[in-house]
Amino acid sequence: MSRYAPPIERLITELARFPGIGEKTAARLANFILHESVEDARRLAASIMEVKERIRLCRQCFNLAEGELCAVCADPARDRGTVCVVQDPDALIAIETTGEFRGTYHVLHGVLAPLDGVGPDDLRLRELLARVDAHAVREVIVATNPDVQGEATALLINKLLAGRTVAISRIAMGVPMGGDLKYTDRMTLGKALEFRRGM
Repeated sequence: MSRYAPPIERLITELARFPGIGEKTAARLANFILHESVEDARRLAASIMEVKERIRLCRQCFNLAEGELCAVCADPARDRGTVCVVQDPDALIAIETTGEFRGTYHVLHGVLAPLDGVGPDDLRLRELLARVDAHAVREVIVATNPDVQGEATALLINKLLAGRTVAISRIAMGVPMGGDLKYTDRMTLGKALEFRRGM
């Protein structure tokens, strides 16, 4: 026997489909929505529909965009000769918030994960190669996560771009600012030594 009225059960079921949202969290969210005003619920529903109807992938870098090009690709001040490859739009936003990068991006929308059925053809790798070949790209910076899948993807990109007249670099990995060496794991310390630079 259901604990909730059928409309609430349906809402809980739909909310529980979101990643990281279990049934209990979905029930809390459903109860929150239930206690909000009708106008608040309408705004939420309208914002969901607006995202579904208006957001698409940028035709150049595959970032999320409202028009044909995302804000980065539409900016004439960006350096088109430098392309930073990221695995998802969230990584792009994280890099953008630093204010340090003035090039453009290429969003893969995933990383190699054979156990999950994600292979090279599931990523935007063909488009990356076409972009490097068609434009005057001087450097490709690979900024995938420093985990097994991110490293495998970075190695594949390096292999695919080998032989082309483009510099290939990988974001540095190592000890975070303010970190304490005695609490840093072995892999992070190893990468910090491997990617050391002159002072």
